[in-house]
Amino acid sequence: MSPHSPRPALPLVLASTSRYRRELLERLRIPFATSGSQVEETRGPDEDAMTLAQRLSREKAAAVAVRFPNSVIIGADQVALRGRIVLGKPGSRDKCIEQLRDASGQRVLFHSGVQVIDTRTGRHESHVDTTTVTFRTLSDPEIKRYVDAEQPFDCAGGFKCEGLGISLFDRIDSQDPTGLMGLPLIWLSGALRRAGFELP
Repeated sequence: MSPHSPRPALPLVLASTSRYRRELLERLRIPFATSGSQVEETRGPDEDAMTLAQRLSREKAAAVAVRFPNSVIIGADQVALRGRIVLGKPGSRDKCIEQLRDASGQRVLFHSGVQVIDTRTGRHESHVDTTTVTFRTLSDPEIKRYVDAEQPFDCAGGFKCEGLGISLFDRIDSQDPTGLMGLPLIWLSGALRRAGFELP
């Protein structure tokens, strides 16, 4: 192998069972495995949303790394913030409607943390992508029609921007549109190249 050739790529593991993150990572056409981290997603006292996203992505990657030696591990987490309120996944129709009512006419920040660990070398890289979503003023019939159509109960903020949810906004301000979906692929592509994967 010449000194300028990338070293052979290691096995890749996504420390998540999220189908949304799995589908995003599949865009890069690199074979990978998935493994749940079992990390408790609780917010520490006075922990801000960006720090929370970064910490949880790091802890998820580290928890899976111990089970996959000689691999590259991707940990990720997303935290949505409206004002000072951290928004979780609604989990139900009523909670989803309530979240969208509260978001109507407001700005919501989405902090998407990602951590890459090379377990062979111990090399770590981390990143937090922040996207600002500005909701238009939403009527109750609009909210209920949307929620019933897409049922985004497992999505932070209560919508799917890659689907009908795009109709709820006045604007989205982002450096990476995939960050809003939970895995910022622009940064991640660079981190994977640095780990020895060939992209594209």
